[in-house]
Amino acid sequence: MDEVDKAISVYKPDSWKSYTIGDPLAPSKYPWRLDDEKVMYPFYEKAVKAGITTICIHKGLLPPDYEKSFAGVWEYATAADIGKAAKDWPQMNFVIYHSALRAFLELPDQAWAEFESSGRIKWATDVAEIPQKYGVTNVYGEIGTSFANSAVAHPRFSAALIGTLVKGLGSDRVLWGSDSVWYGSPQWQIEAMRRLEIPEDMQKKYGFPALGTANSATKQNIFGLNSARLYRVNLKAADNAPMPAYSADRLAQLKSEYELAEKEPTNLRYGYVRAG
Repeated sequence: MDEVDKAISVYKPDSWKSYTIGDPLAPSKYPWRLDDEKVMYPFYEKAVKAGITTICIHKGLLPPDYEKSFAGVWEYATAADIGKAAKDWPQMNFVIYHSALRAFLELPDQAWAEFESSGRIKWATDVAEIPQKYGVTNVYGEIGTSFANSAVAHPRFSAALIGTLVKGLGSDRVLWGSDSVWYGSPQWQIEAMRRLEIPEDMQKKYGFPALGTANSATKQNIFGLNSARLYRVNLKAADNAPMPAYSADRLAQLKSEYELAEKEPTNLRYGYVRAG
């Protein structure tokens, strides 16, 4: 709680980031649950009082042998602890990163076969069902990495994933994410989402809504409108006032220095250099 107080007073975050599985790499340590009344409820109380009411939780993304490699802790990566916490704390927004998709899709055909036979996607369907089961509207599904991997590995599975989330959570509770820190420029993911449509046979069989054109209301919600609302971004104010100068950030400064440097010849050597 001291660290929470420090974060609120010193760092002034807009939201919180958390890993219920503890260390996300095996062997994981110090797992915890969102619905732990002794550990987490005092935190929610502080967060709400400070007005920082969005918590982003890493869920899912475990390897195929998760029951062995994450023995004793893998349950903490599931959606089992979300519903009660969301119901008990309607003031908080619970953003489930990766929408709790169980795997990195190393086995895309197997994941698709499981969906075809059951109509369910491990852990992601559990997230999508929370609003109906618990009567809440404060659970969001973020699609970073889950969409990136599935769009490439198995487009129909990707359509099933997005369809499941939009059907269960609503188009106003699905958030864009790209995990571009791992994948580089997210433009290819943006293009993939703009082109994505759920095949008609899947719409009929599973009751999935159509996603629409590249600029449909559903996709605009996913790409940014939902996050803007969640983070209290006043889009009308942004329309009427210029955005801060891009040159104000450090990345732009480095880019400017790079562009100036490329005009001059350099004898700088990269890689290993033999000594002596």
